[in-house]
Amino acid sequence: MDTAPEPAAPRRLRGSALVYVVVAIAAVGATIAALALLRNISQRKEEAKQTALILAPVSEETTDPAVWGKSFPAQYDGYQRTADPSPLKKTLAGGESESYLEKDPRWKTIFKGYPFSVDYRVARGHAFMLSDQDMTERVKQFKQPGSCLHCHASIIPAYYKKGVEAGVPATDRRAAIMKGFEQVCSMPFAEGRALVHDAVSCVDCHDPDSMRLRVTRPGFLNGVSALARSDDPVPHLPSIERWRKGDRTTPYDPNALATRQEMRSMACGQCHVEYYFAGDKKIVTYPWANGLKVEQIEAYYDGAKWKDWTHPDTGAAVLKAQHPEFELWSQGVHARSGVSCADCHMPYTRQGAIKISDHHVRSPLLNINRACQTCHAYPEEELRNRVETIQHRHKDLRDKATQAVTDLIGAIAAAKQAGASDEALAPARALHRRAQWRLDFVCAENSYGFHAPQEAARIFAESIDDARQGQLAALGAGAPTKTAGAPGEAPQPSLGNQSR
Repeated sequence: MDTAPEPAAPRRLRGSALVYVVVAIAAVGATIAALALLRNISQRKEEAKQTALILAPVSEETTDPAVWGKSFPAQYDGYQRTADPSPLKKTLAGGESESYLEKDPRWKTIFKGYPFSVDYRVARGHAFMLSDQDMTERVKQFKQPGSCLHCHASIIPAYYKKGVEAGVPATDRRAAIMKGFEQVCSMPFAEGRALVHDAVSCVDCHDPDSMRLRVTRPGFLNGVSALARSDDPVPHLPSIERWRKGDRTTPYDPNALATRQEMRSMACGQCHVEYYFAGDKKIVTYPWANGLKVEQIEAYYDGAKWKDWTHPDTGAAVLKAQHPEFELWSQGVHARSGVSCADCHMPYTRQGAIKISDHHVRSPLLNINRACQTCHAYPEEELRNRVETIQHRHKDLRDKATQAVTDLIGAIAAAKQAGASDEALAPARALHRRAQWRLDFVCAENSYGFHAPQEAARIFAESIDDARQGQLAALGAGAPTKTAGAPGEAPQPSLGNQSR
């Protein structure tokens, strides 16, 4: 007798019910996760809107960065870290505050008769820009003007106050600043120093009401206006090119016309530039009326009949370059590609949901991930090797150019001792001015050639060529066939009205 099998339907029903339960639990879990994600996104969006909690109001008179830091703690924390020692300066220059003169005594010969022959050191971070100025022997041993404070101090309130005291209406802030700028430049350094308390800080680059980037330095405002009036192509500064196509009835004003991306370079270019102290009033002047290239600036100085000092060994009227980072960057591929100074030296970072510029201003090599890999999809080691290759080749060229200029100085000095006349030495002295200016222009620039490698190499090549041609000219003027060694120690310099 056959036995009937048990029905399978209840088992199948139990299996189906289990699936439904699992699916329902998963759906509920997914819904909860989605809602949590949505809530988190909403919170982050709201957080991102709150860019600052203003705990301490700031104004045009607030030069102390610590006060700004109460409302902008992330930015202030980064600024404070500019006091940290840079390991790269140890590698490239021997260490922070290391003396270039002790590291390479040839610079004592090159700068003989000028304050830089007494004290010339590796620069430290932004936090030290005023205190280091106080301590340098170039200020302690030599009379310097208040012009130096233009880029070392948060000085705009002092300019404004002095301008109002000179009779400019307090309601015309820009005119008062420009007048006070002239007043302070002509003061002795110590008198001007008494007017300021803080190094360059937040108010120098940010409007205290809107926090937008701005340019405050009178030297830059005058210089970039002169650059705009020139014929030099500046495709990396599109607002200038647009202004040139207009009627030019009003001067170019970066605060009104420049894009925010341009301002991320111009804010740095306020101080990281070539300049000189013009006239008896020592007005800080950016020599950009012909353009930003080394030969265009040289032509400006030639036209102005400017010299920084007369070299005591050669009699040449020579120039001292400052720190032309903005000028050399302008000749490089990054500038041409629209990459600003801040993109590399102050790259964007996030504090929670808030996107800010990293105010720990430093070399991109110390922050390759955010400074370089945003654009360059290569491993950090590859990018570091590329930069170091450029900088090591730059160093080799720098050493050759330094030696060539030192040899030229020795050759002219030997020709003088042999009785060569000033007329006979004139061609060699002119070549000394050209060669030393080119050498110093690139050496005083702080990227070790990276801002514009081909341009830096071109300038070094011209320096070497000018120096060697100068040696031949000195030989023709009456120097012995064997040039003299490096001249001896410098006498106490007398700078007169041409100090910087």
